[in-house]
Amino acid sequence: MSVTERIGPAGGRSVLVTSRSFSSGSRDLLGELAEAGLTVVRGPADHRLDALRPLLAGTVGWIAGTGPVTEAHLSAAPRLTVLARYGVGVDAVDLEAAAARGVVVTNTPGANTEAVADLTIGLLLAALRGIPAGDRRVRSGSWTISRGRELGALTVGIVGFGRIGRAVGRRLSGFGATVLAYDPMLDAEAIRAAGAEPVELAELPARCTAISLHAPGGGRPLVDADWLAGARDGLILVNSARADLVDEPALAAALRSGRVAGYAADTLDTESTGGTSPLLAEDLADKVVVTPHLGAQTVEAIDRMGSLAVADLLAVLDGGTPTHPVRVGGSR
Repeated sequence: MSVTERIGPAGGRSVLVTSRSFSSGSRDLLGELAEAGLTVVRGPADHRLDALRPLLAGTVGWIAGTGPVTEAHLSAAPRLTVLARYGVGVDAVDLEAAAARGVVVTNTPGANTEAVADLTIGLLLAALRGIPAGDRRVRSGSWTISRGRELGALTVGIVGFGRIGRAVGRRLSGFGATVLAYDPMLDAEAIRAAGAEPVELAELPARCTAISLHAPGGGRPLVDADWLAGARDGLILVNSARADLVDEPALAAALRSGRVAGYAADTLDTESTGGTSPLLAEDLADKVVVTPHLGAQTVEAIDRMGSLAVADLLAVLDGGTPTHPVRVGGSR
C-alpha cells in the first residue's frame, strides 16, 4: 500500500498507519481495521511533517512507528483521539503535548520479548563459536578451524533484567549457564526469584565470560574504557538493546588488545548517526557480528505488536479504556 492508498469504507473515520511492518505478519490487521468501519491511510515511516500534514488533518487514530511525534504533528491532527505506538519505546513521542490535547498514547510492551531474546542467544552463540567467520573461511576454500566455548560452561551477566533480560536468562539457564543480573529497578529478591544471582554493574566484567546488554539507553555509555579495563581477557559482549550503551572506539580498542574476544550486536551508532563505525573495520571482521536491527522481526512478534496496537486503538475509539496506556514519564 502506498502513502496515498486507502482501504476501508468511503467516508469512514480515518486511521493513519506509519509503521512499515504493520500487518505484514500472518494476520490481516489492515483488514480488521477496515471491518471495524475505519478508513486506513498509510504514511511515511520517518514521519515527515510535510507529507503527514494532509493525512493528519482528518485522522482520529494513529498507529505510529519509531519516527518522531512532536507537538507540531499533534497540532496538525485536531481530531486525533489515540496514538498507538507500534512497539515499546516512546522516547520519540511528545507525551506532554499529547496529554495536553487529550490524546491517549498506548504502546505494545512484551510483544517482541521472545523474538529479541531468541536473537540474543543466536548472537551469543555466533560470537562464541565464530560462526560467521567460519562461513567466510569455507566460502573462500579454507576449512581451518577456530576453537570456541560451550555456552553451558559460562558465567553470563545480564545488564537490565526486565522482560527481555529475564527471557534471555531463562534461555541461558536451559543451556546450563550461570546467570548473573544487574538491574537498578529491581531488588535482589526479585532477581533471585527470576533465576539469576543479583550483582552490581561494576562486578560483571571481572566475573563474567559473557555479558548481554538489555538496559535502556539515553545516558552515558555503560560499556566504556574504564568498564572494559576491569574485564577478564576473552570477554564476549552482546548488545541487542541500544547502540549508545557502548563506547564504540573504546570497544574497538579492547577487541584489538584481546581483552574482549568478540562483540555481537543488533545495532550500531551508524544506524542513527550515519558515518562509519570503528567496529566495522576490516581487521575486526572475525571478532564482530552485526545484524541490521532485526530483533523484533519475526512473524509472531509482528502479529503481537500489531494486535496489541489495534486492540487499544479500537478500545479508545469505542470509548473504552486501553490495556497499555502510556502516561507522561513514559513506560518501561
